[in-house]
Amino acid sequence: MPWRDQQTSSDAMLRSKLPAGFVVPAQPVQRAAPPSGADWVHEIKHDAYRIIVRRDGECVRLYSRKAIDWTARLPAIAEGAGRLKAKSFTLDGEAVVVGPNGLTDFEALRRRGSGDVAVLYAFDLLEYDGSDLRRMPLETRRATLASLLKQSSVIRLSEHIAAEGRDVFAHACKLGAEGIVSKRLGSAYNSGLCHAWVKVKNPDALAQQRERRARWNR
Repeated sequence: MPWRDQQTSSDAMLRSKLPAGFVVPAQPVQRAAPPSGADWVHEIKHDAYRIIVRRDGECVRLYSRKAIDWTARLPAIAEGAGRLKAKSFTLDGEAVVVGPNGLTDFEALRRRGSGDVAVLYAFDLLEYDGSDLRRMPLETRRATLASLLKQSSVIRLSEHIAAEGRDVFAHACKLGAEGIVSKRLGSAYNSGLCHAWVKVKNPDALAQQRERRARWNR
């Protein structure tokens, strides 16, 4: 299905106020515990910056969740996107700096010069070579994304885990990760609040400690 033919009237009105090619990211609902069952897969939630990557021909743009242009701030990811073998695409993912222990390091990501070493963990593919994939099942989008990224070291596939949600969450907490995001197989990509995505936060993660300090200091 042609990318430009899939816009609803409300989506078109919203897009008219946003940068060309930007898609409002899907936002998971927050829950106290992850869902269970074979129709859910789970991803580690990184301590990171949410990024939408848009490439159209030779032009690459990186946008924050609020549509701020971060292309110059994350040059390594922008260059990596320009090397992928595609005419056009829109990726959803998280920009991270990976620390020596293999975990993401948010403080390092905030430092000057981090854009030269940051990588993107991509977890969804919304458009590819002119086709809108958002109505496609999650697993179809991810399979296409995996194929697109197989030669890239800067833009990496965010792997999912097919296991019980509580077990994946316990493992994420042991690693010190921010938490997990569970996604329903067969689901479409929906901008804004997306009930097919469920977020569960690790209360002991550094990100949660930062949030608590911010509330205390208000």
